[in-house]
Amino acid sequence: MGSIWELDYYSRPILDENQKKVWEVLICESPLDIRTNTDSLFRYAKYCSSKTVNSVWLRTALEEAIEKADNTPVKIRFFRRQMNNMITKACKDVGIPALPSRRTLLLNQWLRQRMEEVYPQEEGYKAGTNPSVRLDAPLAQRLPDALEGQQWGFVTLSAADFNDMPEWDIDFGEAFPLEMGGISPDTQIPGVLIFSQRALPLAGWMSGLEMAWLKLYNSPQGEKLLLETGATESWILANLGNPKIKAEASRFEEAKQKANGIHFLGVQSDPNSESFAGFWLLQEVNLP
Repeated sequence: MGSIWELDYYSRPILDENQKKVWEVLICESPLDIRTNTDSLFRYAKYCSSKTVNSVWLRTALEEAIEKADNTPVKIRFFRRQMNNMITKACKDVGIPALPSRRTLLLNQWLRQRMEEVYPQEEGYKAGTNPSVRLDAPLAQRLPDALEGQQWGFVTLSAADFNDMPEWDIDFGEAFPLEMGGISPDTQIPGVLIFSQRALPLAGWMSGLEMAWLKLYNSPQGEKLLLETGATESWILANLGNPKIKAEASRFEEAKQKANGIHFLGVQSDPNSESFAGFWLLQEVNLP
């Protein structure tokens, strides 16, 4: 698998000489493995005048980033849906698929770091929030009937258990270094395992999504376990009607918060299997 990039193209809390917001493109390489050293991953940043905010400028910046990296990514993830058209067109013009995604973990950390340490040092810095446009999310969808799991359950692993993850037999999946979450080796990482006779097709279908995170949702129809994907999509993994399952779900959410949002989703053919058709390390984050 080739590299994946994360991209943000948006205004920053900096004003130019004409009191117009300065824009910026940030590009970084996604960490895909538990062993990845994030300091070694490619990064690119460039300011942009508000007068030249368009897909042509962004395409030129992408071409420059590709030249600097000496590498063309297989896809580019971006989380700002209101920039969809411009980002998608620029990426298409350089021949790279662009996918709306909340799996932009390194980009989010980098952006927060720049908000705290870089932009305040720039001439024209304007303190205050730099809000993104919030768009309503669609209703959660049911999983395709052929892909629903026959069984599922909440499980827990310690952070240290993931040291062996590179040796696990996994067909589809993605991870990131746990150091990004700032957790200790003894932190308990909660997760969900799905068991299905169609484990491989289910995991293959999930691998085509931009996996974001799992979360509990209280609806008028009852409590549900949702899989969040892409920029806005939600899928109903399970309805939580049983009081015992509801209690386990609450403990899952509590453990997830203690682990700074880190958790996992695994897909297996049955509870006795020693391999995974799919395994994704996930983290719920607050996007700008």
